Amino acid sequence: MTGHGAGSKWGGADRGPTLPEELLLLALDPARGKPLNDPSHLRYGLAGAALAELERAGRVTEGRGGRILAGSPLPLGDLVLDTALGTLPDAGKGGEIKVKRWVRSTARGIDEVCRQRLEQRGAVRRESRRALGLFRYERLAAGPLDLAGPARARFKGALATGFADPRDRALAALVAATHLDRKLDLGRDRRAVRRDLKALVRDDWIARAVAAVILQDQAAAGSGGGGG
Repeated sequence: MTGHGAGSKWGGADRGPTLPEELLLLALDPARGKPLNDPSHLRYGLAGAALAELERAGRVTEGRGGRILAGSPLPLGDLVLDTALGTLPDAGKGGEIKVKRWVRSTARGIDEVCRQRLEQRGAVRRESRRALGLFRYERLAAGPLDLAGPARARFKGALATGFADPRDRALAALVAATHLDRKLDLGRDRRAVRRDLKALVRDDWIARAVAAVILQDQAAAGSGGGGG
């Protein structure tokens, strides 16, 4: 976890990547500088991971009917988390929003600040490229500081212990919800591990919402319509 907001668990010295940053580190293909999974799926996952960190900080809780119940709007002192916090409705005016709507509406913004933060850390270098000489796209090349290797090592360690830590479970659920589990090294018994990860998605209200938004997009693409 990272940040330096006084009075929060992110207070004091920088403690390393937040949950959304760690998910992005896991997802990046070091050779191609692009996500291993579908970029739109990853963006939804990053929004969900930011929400999970806000829940851990006591700033949101699960409301009724698939809603986010917002709490204190005071900043946590972290670029990614404060960006997410700033998109939530005012707690004094009801402070609720459908979690699926929030994930969909904030995904691109949170993806962008995660990229900014990893660049600030020295973990990536943002490079602008053109496909076929025409279409501009961004590549996240490896930076001077290797944070992706430690992120993968932590994930493997958490896998070995069955994701006993709540933060590890939240990350694993989002890995599965965004279909990143199809691309990561899950060991020999891959099928059993993926089955366990799917169970984590079902047990986590945020990961369930991320998975539902992705499913809506897939259904809309299959029918030729827009996601809702």
